[in-house]
Amino acid sequence: MADTMRITYASDFSPASRAAFSQALRLAKATGGELTILHVLLSPASMFVAGGYVSEETWNLIETDLRSRADQEMDALVKEAVDAGVRATPQFVDGAIPADGIVWAAEHAKTDILVLGTHGRTGVMKVLLGSVASRVVATASCPVLTVRMPAETRR
Repeated sequence: MADTMRITYASDFSPASRAAFSQALRLAKATGGELTILHVLLSPASMFVAGGYVSEETWNLIETDLRSRADQEMDALVKEAVDAGVRATPQFVDGAIPADGIVWAAEHAKTDILVLGTHGRTGVMKVLLGSVASRVVATASCPVLTVRMPAETRR
């Protein structure tokens, strides 16, 4: 009997990653695979402009709020997967660079395929904002399925 397919779905909980979740669920159901739902927890520092000051108390509140929101989003995704008949495991990784955290987690889990959403930015917007998906595709050691956000939800 073959090993169970290990699928990692990376989410930033944005609308762009939602379509990818649907594809990850379909893939897991079709293969009987195990789904890891991954989220890279960003430090509040990555959200502040250099030179800004935040008190330690405020910093701790922000960190607590970010983690609480991530926990709620993750719980909802895991519940949806389980309700769809998919074995799902949540995973959080701390990191300042989401693409690096995704690739690291996938390698350590011996992921067979990574699934993640993309905004589908091109041109100047891609240069200015970068692309997590592009960096993951370029550096992951396993196949990567990118799912573009549907046109009706793009801005």
